[in-house]
Amino acid sequence: MPQRFQPPRDLVRPFLFEALDIRGAFVQLHEAWQQMLERRDYAEPVRQLLGEMTAVTALIASNLKQAGRMAFQLKGSGPVKLLVLDCDEQLRLRGMALAEPDLSAAAVPDLLGHGQLALTLDVAAMSQPYQSIVPLDGDRVAAIFEHYLSRSEQLPARLFLAASSDCVAGLFLQKLPSADQKDSDGWNRVQILAETLKPEELLGLPSVQLLTRLFPEEDIRVFDPRPVAYHCPENRDKVRDMLRSLGQAECEAILKEHGEIVIHDDICNHEYRFDSAEINELFRVP
Repeated sequence: MPQRFQPPRDLVRPFLFEALDIRGAFVQLHEAWQQMLERRDYAEPVRQLLGEMTAVTALIASNLKQAGRMAFQLKGSGPVKLLVLDCDEQLRLRGMALAEPDLSAAAVPDLLGHGQLALTLDVAAMSQPYQSIVPLDGDRVAAIFEHYLSRSEQLPARLFLAASSDCVAGLFLQKLPSADQKDSDGWNRVQILAETLKPEELLGLPSVQLLTRLFPEEDIRVFDPRPVAYHCPENRDKVRDMLRSLGQAECEAILKEHGEIVIHDDICNHEYRFDSAEINELFRVP
């Protein structure tokens, strides 16, 4: 008996309200999210923020049409200092948070404080990376990114996000330019229905079932899902290149003081150790 096709558990699924000219996408991540959390001891509020930002990053990066990377950096003055997510055109992502330990639950503006959201886009067709920076504006991660999208794309958008220790999920909706001509009430109607969405539905329902339940009267074209993966392999050669750039004298000075050189890659949570024999080999003249 032929095996039945099983869609990936970690996926982004685009869709389109054909009669309304409204597009959308759904994301749900299980294994990729749990891999990102491995060997990380984030407090629950930090995990929540990072999870929601992970879902948003996958949704937005799914629009990348060329080889390259998209990185979001949310930097604030509050106890959550930094959230970083980056994703390539194959939807391979990685991310991290930097925050004070043992944080208690609090409103998002209290956790983040004043700060900025920065996008860096580095694709093959560009001679240099593109960067866009907007102030933090919103009382939720979804609202912060809605503000960013409205400024950068000049099109109204809505985001609905949920995160737990096991899964992160999100629903993205965007009004396209001719939506009002097709149905003057369409965008308002879709938003009202989307606002009834419960976090447990986002986290627990498959994409097609969720869309059918949420928008039962709408004609929705659902596209094939795209798999998403956590991708943060060790790259010892890159670290060796960085040590070469420091120079032999600097490396030997660190060895003399500490006995070894330890480099920690924060975003991937890898640690690289180099002893004196490896450093001597690194600078050995052929």
